[in-house]
Amino acid sequence: MVQAIRTIDAHAGGQTLRLVVDGMPAPPGRTMSDKQAWLRRNGDALRRAIVLEPRGHADMVAAALTEPVSRDAHAGLLFMDGGGYPAMSGHGIIAIATIAVARDLIVSGGSTGDVRLDFDTPAGPVHTVVRSEGSGSERRIHSVVVTTVASFVHTVAHRVKVGTRELRMDVAYGGLFYAIVDTEAVGIPLRPDRLNDLRKLAVDLQEALKASQFVHPVDPEAHGVAGVVFTGPPSDPEAHLRSVVVTGAVVDRSPNVTATSAVMAVLDAMGILAGDQRFVHESVTGAMFRGRAVRRVTVAESPALIAEIEGTAWITGEHTFLLDEDDPFREGWSS
Repeated sequence: MVQAIRTIDAHAGGQTLRLVVDGMPAPPGRTMSDKQAWLRRNGDALRRAIVLEPRGHADMVAAALTEPVSRDAHAGLLFMDGGGYPAMSGHGIIAIATIAVARDLIVSGGSTGDVRLDFDTPAGPVHTVVRSEGSGSERRIHSVVVTTVASFVHTVAHRVKVGTRELRMDVAYGGLFYAIVDTEAVGIPLRPDRLNDLRKLAVDLQEALKASQFVHPVDPEAHGVAGVVFTGPPSDPEAHLRSVVVTGAVVDRSPNVTATSAVMAVLDAMGILAGDQRFVHESVTGAMFRGRAVRRVTVAESPALIAEIEGTAWITGEHTFLLDEDDPFREGWSS
């Protein structure tokens, strides 16, 4: 028997998102966490087939649309990568919103101008505005603006020992917890040819950080460091900071929405992000996301901010993948 899986691929800031549009089971559940848990138990072979070689690669991120779980959301989203099921993918949201509007997956093709799309995710609700003009086949999508969850600094100058070295990092929340590390301090240049070195160090840091407790003060399900943000001086004169994000062992080539909001929270706590000043975040590919603090709030008495992050995505292809039950790599392969 041969099973067909249909996908649409798009990239935001150079990082690919693969959206499954047909062939994925509809996961039941009252919450997005319930749906995620069901997919982990019952659909993991499909995750592996979609994101791993020979159909994907080590840094592939995929997603599936589901029924929403809240009244106001247009759809639910479940994310998948080589390591499992991340609660959120910022560049993925930008890519999915672009695909949804360009291919009329959620809203009517007769709509014109900007389109608001609200998604339920395991990390919580995500609000987007797809900035576009025209309609139907004449529609031109310019960018997607994502409104982030309340982002805040959890721990300043947290110390971690890796091998014989002691490293310091700030831990901040932007939808996920990130350890934010200065590449000049660790001695690895922020260059494409050093990505494997940064990946290895990130894996070691995440392993070392498992001994520390980082828990959201309001949402105890949000806990543990999801990835490492390596920061350095920008190469583009418009940008304020350059970074690369490693989640698990997956290297995000985009500036990353959740990481951008976490970095903005650190800069805001330092007094650098005054008022509604724009923050331009450059990735290792040279792609840029633009952020702006729209509201200051508190999370369990800690200062926090809600930001808008703007980025652009491009559809790169539509695929039908075949999963033959006799194929020894039906469920993918990873080294």
